[in-house]
Amino acid sequence: MRGVIDSLRARIEQYYAAVPLLFADAEEFGSLRLFVRKEPGTPYYGGPSHAQPIAEGSGSSGIITAADIARVRARQRELGVPEAFEWLAEAAPGLRARVEAAGLPVEERPLMVLDPHHPLRPQPLPDGVTLRVLAADDPALPQALALPRLAFAEPSTTAGPAGPAELAADDTVEVVRPTIRAGHKALVAALAPDGTPLAAGHYHPAGGTTEIGGVATLPTARRQGLAAAVTAALAVHAREQRVRTVFLTYAEDTVARIYTRLGFRPADVTLLIANQPARS
Repeated sequence: MRGVIDSLRARIEQYYAAVPLLFADAEEFGSLRLFVRKEPGTPYYGGPSHAQPIAEGSGSSGIITAADIARVRARQRELGVPEAFEWLAEAAPGLRARVEAAGLPVEERPLMVLDPHHPLRPQPLPDGVTLRVLAADDPALPQALALPRLAFAEPSTTAGPAGPAELAADDTVEVVRPTIRAGHKALVAALAPDGTPLAAGHYHPAGGTTEIGGVATLPTARRQGLAAAVTAALAVHAREQRVRTVFLTYAEDTVARIYTRLGFRPADVTLLIANQPARS
């Protein structure tokens, strides 16, 4: 069992090191790597504009110093991006204390992985609501990209006042379109009868592994099973694209219970984030 957990952690660690490079260049500061966007926009959930440890054996000593952290933060300030860090707790056990000593609060995001043998069944939807994988030229794409920002501004699983009237087109759509065409990003949306996105989520595949992220529901449309339906559809689509390892993170136990019903299981791996707005 220990070997299975170590293998899964290695795949996830490799994924977190590889997928930001689809959208960013990497700059090294001692044993830390900083991802620097190639162009403005938000094609990747969680960044890229964050720093992470460089794995031992990749030209790094594995020892991260306070000076390394300070140099990364100075470069992030120069770039005008959040002074954000992201790493697997098990891969760099001493980093949390150093980041917190630098004044950045650290949050935990436990990981869950989809049982590869678990059958994924379509989830029930409200009358008139449909699911769709969004192509680069889909008319719902601009609003689907804007939906998470609006939804996460009201972080809750209960209904809220923000709805379709507040859902404006996202200004990063022209940056995202090429990533969809290239197969670096897939989006699924739950659509009202008039085509308005009510819930959406996405994933970025790399090396047969992917993280489902950005699953969000308009506050007025919550408590109807839309997030579960979108998550299941994303996992089905990823499997169809021959993605072998599908995982996600969560912040609340109530959300974890939804993922458990879909076939996700604790991965015994925890993502740590510091000042990472897109994951908060």
